[in-house]
Amino acid sequence: MYAVARDVTEHKHAEQRLAEAKELQTRLQRQLIFADRMASVGTLAAGVAHEINNPLAFVTTNLALVQEELSAPNALSHPTRLVELKEMVSDAQTGAERIRKIVRGLKTFSRAEEEQRAVIEVRPLIELSVDMTFNEIRHRARLVKDYQKIPLVDADEARLGQVFINLLINAAQAISEGDASAHQIRLRTSTDAHGRAVIEVSDTGKGIPVEVTERIFDPFFTTKPVGIGTGLGLSICHTIVTGMGGEILVESKVGSGTTFRVVLPAAVTVTETATPSSLSHQELACASVLVVDDEPAIGHVFARVLRDHKVTAVTTAKQAIELIHSGKHFDIIFSDLMMPEMSGIEFYGELTRRSPRLSERVVFVTGGAFTPEAQTFLDQVDNECLDKPFEPAAVNKVVQRMLLKSKSDRSLECFTARSTAG
Repeated sequence: MYAVARDVTEHKHAEQRLAEAKELQTRLQRQLIFADRMASVGTLAAGVAHEINNPLAFVTTNLALVQEELSAPNALSHPTRLVELKEMVSDAQTGAERIRKIVRGLKTFSRAEEEQRAVIEVRPLIELSVDMTFNEIRHRARLVKDYQKIPLVDADEARLGQVFINLLINAAQAISEGDASAHQIRLRTSTDAHGRAVIEVSDTGKGIPVEVTERIFDPFFTTKPVGIGTGLGLSICHTIVTGMGGEILVESKVGSGTTFRVVLPAAVTVTETATPSSLSHQELACASVLVVDDEPAIGHVFARVLRDHKVTAVTTAKQAIELIHSGKHFDIIFSDLMMPEMSGIEFYGELTRRSPRLSERVVFVTGGAFTPEAQTFLDQVDNECLDKPFEPAAVNKVVQRMLLKSKSDRSLECFTARSTAG
C-alpha cells in the first residue's frame, strides 16, 4: 500500500494573499473613482455657485416685491397689479426650479463611492450633467441637443453622471473662450442596431492627434498643462463604462473637433410600476396626515399643500410617538430623515417595534442622506422617499398612493376579522 501526502499550506496562503490583493485593488479603484468625481465637482464649484446665485437673485427679489405689493392698500383691486404679481411668482418658481436641479446634481454626484446599480433613464441624467457644467460651456460654445429615443439602462447614476460631466468639461476645454457663437458642443442620443443606448458628446474644438488618441484612455496620460489635468478622468470614464458592460469610443480630427461615443446595453428587465387608479375628491379629503419635521415651515407647507386633508404637524419624533400612543389614527406619516434628538431612522425603528403596520405608512422626506448610515437605511427599507424641495403635485400623488394602500390594508383586516368570526 502506498500513500502520497502533499503540504498545501503555502498554496492556501498564496490564494489568501491573492484574494486580499484583489479586494484591496477593488477598494482602491472605488476610492479613485469617488476622488475623481469629487475633483470634478470641485472644478465646477465656482460655476455652480454662479449658476445658483443668478436664479437666487431673482427668486429673492421677486418674492420681496410680491410681499411689498401685497402689503400695499387695495393691492389686488387693480387687474394690472394682479398680472404683475402672477408674473413675479412665476419668475420666482422658475428660479427655484433651476436651483433645485443644480442641488440635485450635487447630491447625485457627491454620493458615497459604493456602486449602486439601478434601471434608469439616461436623458434626465444628461440634463443634470449639463446643469452642472453649463457655466463652463456657455462661454466657449453653443450647446446643441439632438435627442432620439434610447432604451433604459442598468447603471449607477452617480458614476454615469461622472462620465457625462467629464466628457462635457473636456469638450468645453477643447475650445478657447471668446467666440462662443462660432463653436458648438453637440449632445446626441440614439439607439444602435443592437438595441443599445448611444450617447455622443461632440465639439468643434482643436481636435486630438492620432498618436494621442491611441493613449487617451491610459491612466495618468494627459495633454493638459501641469495643475490642470491629472490624466485620470478619461481612464476612469473607461473603467466606469466598461464596468457597466458598455464601451466608450473616440473619433477626432485635428482642427475639426472630437466626438466621444458612450454605448451602453439596454436594461434586461424593467419592472413597470402600475399607476394607481384615481380617487375621487371626496375619498382624498378623508386622509389623516401626520408631518414630522424639525423645521416648522415644512409643516406649514404640507398643511397648505394638503389643505383638503386633516394635517397634524409636529417638530420632533417624540411628539409624534406621543400622538400615536394616545390613540390618534393616521393614514400617512411624512417624516424627516435627519432630525436632532430622535432621527427619522430611530422614529421608524420605534414604530416598527410597536406598530409594524403603521411603520409601512411612513414616507421619508429628506434634503439629502448625508451619512452612510442614512443612505444604507433608505436602500434597505421599502418605504417611499420624497426629496426636498418637492412639488405640490408630487406630495398629492404620494398621498393618493398611500391612501389606496391604507384602504386596501383596512379591507384586508376587515375580511380577516370576518373570516375568523365565521
